[in-house]
Amino acid sequence: MNGRGDGFSGGGPVAPGSGLLVVGEVVTDVVARHGSPLAHGTDTKARIRTLPGGAGANVACWAVRSGCPDVRLMARAGAESADWHREALERAGVRAYLAVDEEVPTATVIALVDAGAERTFLTDGGAVLRLAAEDFAPAMLAGVGRLHLSGYPLFAPVSRAASLLALRTAVERGVPVSVDPASAGFLGALGPRRFLEYVDGAELVLPNADEARVLTGLPEPEAAAVELSRRFPRVVVTLGAAGAVVAAGGEVVGRVAAPSVRAPVDSTGAGDAFTGGFLAALLAGADERSAAAEGCRAGAAAVATVGGRPPPAAR
Repeated sequence: MNGRGDGFSGGGPVAPGSGLLVVGEVVTDVVARHGSPLAHGTDTKARIRTLPGGAGANVACWAVRSGCPDVRLMARAGAESADWHREALERAGVRAYLAVDEEVPTATVIALVDAGAERTFLTDGGAVLRLAAEDFAPAMLAGVGRLHLSGYPLFAPVSRAASLLALRTAVERGVPVSVDPASAGFLGALGPRRFLEYVDGAELVLPNADEARVLTGLPEPEAAAVELSRRFPRVVVTLGAAGAVVAAGGEVVGRVAAPSVRAPVDSTGAGDAFTGGFLAALLAGADERSAAAEGCRAGAAAVATVGGRPPPAAR
C-alpha cells in the first residue's frame, strides 16, 4: 500500500474550529436508470452514467453545498482514477486527503435505479477496504469541529482500524464524532452488537430506518431511535420521503417532514445529502430539529438529480 498522496503530514495540538473531517470513501459510481423491470437473461434499455461517488465523499460535497466553509475527506483510491476523484472533490470545495493505492483499484458501485427512483447496489469495495492507519494524521483534526465516520470502512479489518484510530483520536481531543452505519446488509453480516461496540464514544448516530431496525431489532423507526439514544447522546433516523426522527436521552425530541419532490429521478446519495446538510447546520450552531430540516431539504434536492453529489449549478 502507498501512503498519503496529498503531502499531508505532522501532528501537534488541535485547535477547536468549525471544520468537518469525513473519514470514508470515494467510489466510482455506474448509475443505470431503467424504466422497465430488468429482463433476466437478455437486454433492458437503460440510461447509464459513470460518476464520482462514495458515501463519505458525497457527505463532504453536500456539506459544502449546505454552507460548511471547511470540509475535508480522508479516503483511499486506486491509482487508475485517484486524480479524477481528487479533481472532482476539489471542484466541489472539499479538501481531499486522498491516499493512492497502487495495487487495488478504486471501489466501484453499480447502482440499478428503477422507474420509482429506488436503487439497488452492486458493490466492489476495492481500495476502500484498504484505508490504512498511516493514511490518518492527528493534525488532520486541526480546526475541526466534528469528525464524521462513514460506515463502509468499518466492515473490513484494515479500514476499520484506520477509522477507529481517527475516532479515538477525536474523542481524546474533545472533537465530537458522528457515524453513519451505511448498510443494513453489511450490518447484518457483521453483527449489530459488534458494530455498536466499535463506534462506542460517538456522540451522534445517523442510521436510516432499515439500519436502525438491524441495530436494535425493533421494527418501528421511532422505537429504534429511542433505544439507540440510550446508548448514544443523539440519534437521527432518516425515513426517506417521510422525513426524519430525532431522539436523545431515551425519548423522541423532534420529528421533521421532508419536502415533497414532484419527479424524483434517483435516490442514490439522498441519505448522504441529508447527513451533509445536517452536519453543516449543526456546525453553524443549529439545534437538532433545525439541522434535520436542513438535512431533509438537501435530501430532497438529491433525489431530483442523478448520482450522489450536488449538481454543479447547486454548488
